[in-house]
Amino acid sequence: MTVLLIVIGAALGAPLRYLTDRAVQARHDSPFPWGTLTVNVAGSLLLGAVAEIPSSPAVSALVGTGFCGALTTWSTLSYETLRLSREGARFHALANVSVSLVAGLGAAALGYVLARAVTG
Repeated sequence: MTVLLIVIGAALGAPLRYLTDRAVQARHDSPFPWGTLTVNVAGSLLLGAVAEIPSSPAVSALVGTGFCGALTTWSTLSYETLRLSREGARFHALANVSVSLVAGLGAAALGYVLARAVTG
């Protein structure tokens, strides 16, 4: 049952990642991967909240592992950073890693704090 919940969450998260990435990136005329940053930060915020909210293992599997796992993407962050570096956009590559790590960790912490405040 747990694997099925993960699959369902991933089936929702992966297309949302793709559509969000394309929509955000289309609004920016920049080599910086704004779409990937957006989905990674949003997923980190949600995962931070899921980590704090008391929930069943089923909800954690569906939302945390499945949905957030498919919504966020370390591999795309790595690929885009490498691509930027190879294209000579080293500042953008360094900014991509730095901003992604700081914003992702900050978003996860914020999600955790907000969930704690709501569930008190």
